[in-house]
Amino acid sequence: MADPDNNFVILPPHIAIIMDGNGRWAKQHGLARVTGHRAGVKSARTIIEACVKQKIQTLSLFAFSSENWRRPRAEVSALLKLFSQTLKKEIDSMHKNNICLGFIGDLSKFPKQLIKQISSAEQLTQNNTGLKLIIALNYG
Repeated sequence: MADPDNNFVILPPHIAIIMDGNGRWAKQHGLARVTGHRAGVKSARTIIEACVKQKIQTLSLFAFSSENWRRPRAEVSALLKLFSQTLKKEIDSMHKNNICLGFIGDLSKFPKQLIKQISSAEQLTQNNTGLKLIIALNYG
């Protein structure tokens, strides 16, 4: 909220975002749905960086709904691959930036290798004291 006398903004300690509409956005622009999901990853990265910069305490991203399993198998596979690749690419930077990464939801349906990757990321960042980034997977 802006204060007219001091020109500062009071930010909330916790921001939650439902990541939805990436596939529809891509379709509207004549692109493959996975291209929309990649654009969503880029947007998430920008939001995470802004939250770190603004010292937001917690960011929750609803990234994969339980309803997503009903999508075509190829799209689900592409989403899981994109998630795994992104986690592998970004985890060192997250750790370096003092981000504590956590996951909520039913992870049991994900491939075993992805579950291991998620667990490793949580363990690596568990003692970090900066932004608490919560990713909701297979939730809803």
